[in-house]
Amino acid sequence: MKLLIVGGVAGGASAATRARRLSEAAEIILFERGPDVSFANCGLPYHVGGVISDRDKLLVTTPERLRERFRLDVRTRNSVEAIDRQRKVVRVTDHATGNTYEESYDKLILAPGAAPIRPPLPGIDLPGVETLRNLQDVDRIKAAVDRGIQQVVVVGAGFIGLELVENFVHRGVATTVVELSDQILPPLDKEIVTPLRMLLEERGVTLHLGDSAIAVESVPEGLKVYLKSGLILMAQLVILGVGVRPENQLAVDAGLEIGPRGGIRVTDQMQTTDPDIYAVGDAVEIRDAVTGVPTQVPLAGPANRQGRIAADQIFGRDTRYRGTQGTAILGLFGKTVAMTGQSEKSLRRANRPFRKVYIHPAHHAGYYPGAEGMTLKLLFDPDTGQILGAQGVGGAGVDKRIDLLAMAIQARMTVEDLEEAELSYAPQYGSAKDPINMLGFVAGGLRRGDHPQIDLEDALAQSYASGLLLIDVRTAAEFGQGHLPGAVNIPVDELRDRLAELSRDRDLAVYCQVGQRGYLATRILLQSGYRVRNIGGGYRTYLLWRDSQ
Repeated sequence: MKLLIVGGVAGGASAATRARRLSEAAEIILFERGPDVSFANCGLPYHVGGVISDRDKLLVTTPERLRERFRLDVRTRNSVEAIDRQRKVVRVTDHATGNTYEESYDKLILAPGAAPIRPPLPGIDLPGVETLRNLQDVDRIKAAVDRGIQQVVVVGAGFIGLELVENFVHRGVATTVVELSDQILPPLDKEIVTPLRMLLEERGVTLHLGDSAIAVESVPEGLKVYLKSGLILMAQLVILGVGVRPENQLAVDAGLEIGPRGGIRVTDQMQTTDPDIYAVGDAVEIRDAVTGVPTQVPLAGPANRQGRIAADQIFGRDTRYRGTQGTAILGLFGKTVAMTGQSEKSLRRANRPFRKVYIHPAHHAGYYPGAEGMTLKLLFDPDTGQILGAQGVGGAGVDKRIDLLAMAIQARMTVEDLEEAELSYAPQYGSAKDPINMLGFVAGGLRRGDHPQIDLEDALAQSYASGLLLIDVRTAAEFGQGHLPGAVNIPVDELRDRLAELSRDRDLAVYCQVGQRGYLATRILLQSGYRVRNIGGGYRTYLLWRDSQ
């Protein structure tokens, strides 16, 4: 067996090492057009900020280590230029010598990755306009910061862009972010990322949301960035973080099938339309694990798993890729935001029925010192209870809960399963009723009818349009500090004695700070003959919604 692999980093390198573990006899050649065969893409922004001071720490492995430990033929600075599927050979250029040669294969794995998008704008190729893909990119960006630049403009408020923003701020560089969407982190729902938007502003980051760069100009002071809105920004460094596109040219030229967004089409065995050619990583179109529809999600974890699966298939093991659910996380100035599965906006685009619940727990028992708050949002199928997606924002513990929910999605668990989840508990780690259980209790109660719930947006709309009465069941002091427009205050501890103030002929919606007292009020009113629903997530969810508008 002669196996050729085009591209290293996550998908290609994992395929190569897995292939060697499965076959000592195979001839395995790994081509990488750059100088580094496998490096930590996700660590690059933190080298700019000095968090990872040693550049060599970003090298996951070296060509020498792969040759010594795995007996791989690793050829860096060698780019595969073409595939001849009939002859089963590839044409390769050795950039060190300039020579071109052919290499035959029995099986071929494509792992070319994805390239940062450079929009076709005037001045986009000027010196100082950078993208971040590899170690050479990070070297140029870090060198600019080390020279003492004063201003940077980051175009795009995605995960990598915001990681760079944090590190520029750490280095004392005045930072401006331009984002076409009306929110940061567009894959997430707007209210979930609102706390991070406010945190960025607190740290002095200037945000231009709902705007875009249309040109860059070189001037003596550095670079001028012209925005669609008419604003002109000054900088000495511009970072483009507007997304990536699959590196698909090899596949296109070879006649392999390509999806509408440019991803190489593969089966769940990572096989292309040519049975002897496989493809993995950021360049492929895969199936969404929740919806089943084709999608592209450039993440390191999926790329590694795909590389292993391709090697398994080539060497006779029938493993299959389950799909990608888009589990992602970002740390920003000590706070965390994370997601898995579908967002509310993506479910709405797909016209898929769903319900949502919010909770606002502490990450461990409140009586133990150091408890940090978070917001968790759960999306689920109203008919089956199957979990469709989740998002979280806050301090410690967000990562743990989103990872648990990611496993729940892969296992096709329901919200009722969350109620029964048995999780480790000690006061410094969690609560006897973990936030995961609480999500299950709220969503399960909604599905059983024990806890009728109305979404905040619907409650506000109906209070204006159809006379829905909003009842704030917090204390008078809490009510006085702020409440939903038009709400009346009947504290839950007084509710039983004040039922006569309410009409059984009018629809009611109750709320408290986070939902628990609203739930109790709902139960009291339901059993007293009133038409009532609890406003999901309470006043704290309202604040997130209000501040996101």
